[in-house]
Amino acid sequence: MLDVIRAAGTISRVGLIQATGFTGATISTVVRKLIEDGLVVETGRAESTGGKPRVLLQLNQSSRYAVGVHLDHSGIAYVLTDLGGSVVARMTRAGAGTEEPPAVVQRMAAEVATLIEGVGVDERLVLGVGLVSPGPLTPTAGMRLAPPIMRHWEDFPLDEEVRRATGLPLVLGNDATAAALGEYWSGAVSGASTFAAVYVCTGIGSGILINGIPYHGSSGNAGEIGHICLDPDGPECWCGARGCTEVMAGPAAVVARAREDPGVARAAGLVDEGGRGHPSVAADFAAVARAARRGEPGARAIVDRSARYLAAATRTLANVLDLDRVVLTGQSLAVAGSMYLPVVQEELDRAFFARTTHPVAVRISTSAATAPAIGAATMVLQSELVPLQAGTRIPGDLAEPEQAAARPAGG
Repeated sequence: MLDVIRAAGTISRVGLIQATGFTGATISTVVRKLIEDGLVVETGRAESTGGKPRVLLQLNQSSRYAVGVHLDHSGIAYVLTDLGGSVVARMTRAGAGTEEPPAVVQRMAAEVATLIEGVGVDERLVLGVGLVSPGPLTPTAGMRLAPPIMRHWEDFPLDEEVRRATGLPLVLGNDATAAALGEYWSGAVSGASTFAAVYVCTGIGSGILINGIPYHGSSGNAGEIGHICLDPDGPECWCGARGCTEVMAGPAAVVARAREDPGVARAAGLVDEGGRGHPSVAADFAAVARAARRGEPGARAIVDRSARYLAAATRTLANVLDLDRVVLTGQSLAVAGSMYLPVVQEELDRAFFARTTHPVAVRISTSAATAPAIGAATMVLQSELVPLQAGTRIPGDLAEPEQAAARPAGG
């Protein structure tokens, strides 16, 4: 019911009955409890349809908060959201790099505290911390198989250590799924759609939502399009397979090809006068993308090749799930999304299996760089407040118009 109110913006008790199928008595009891807990407020009255105007309800946005953390080799992003998923504060700090996990966890705990204190939020109103990262991640432990760049995190008890360091409840998740959830919770994607967030940071993945419910798979690692095989005879991937999307199209592959071409490497500034490169693959990829946007032909050819491979993997995902929309997101696509979007859209327009029945709309996330952290916070909101079950469907078009001159509800 709380998620229906969130999705509607404003809705009456009668509207809740129509949307959920619950009885009037159940609605009255639950709404009273939500108001007592400060989660919902009465905000005015709906336009009259002939009888007494209905009292409208909406979330009390400032009643609860959640922290989202995106842990990556290249950077750690933090957000604090209110109950509706709106970002109250955000910051980005140095990534995990080669630093030992215990030291990174202590640093994250201090930075979470700084984030909360910086906006004057009472920590007692913070429901918990959502922590997401790349690679296979088990919901109750941590990384059992980490990307090569974070191999030293394997078997580290991430859940226990972060919970102990922050003193807050913890939810773990996959960064790509979190990015998709953030798109839905923010209202950027309708709850009635089947959509995927194609996520590119240092690796490639995707998050899948069906009628507003994340599809996690049996271990929380659904949507790994980075490991769809595009060429059985292609280069070996760190996962053990060959020709995966990630090894063909990922940022590391783009950077490697750019380094092989002295002209592109020079145009992108991949090696400075001291012989040192950028601090991360993500930074190097951004440099190549900027060179491509400036019109450097070699850099543009490399990026276009990556986009074609990503488009092929996205088409496979769309065919399997019969998607109706795709959101491109992640730190790397925040930089290069304008070059990837037309290639992915053209591929789906040309070769999506069900294209004669319906199109697949592709767009770039408005919060691509911090989408996983936003989604991580909304994981906390959902797990603590709206533990949706499989098969739940949040109806669309729930909002009821308020009177032009709304007055406070009288009870």
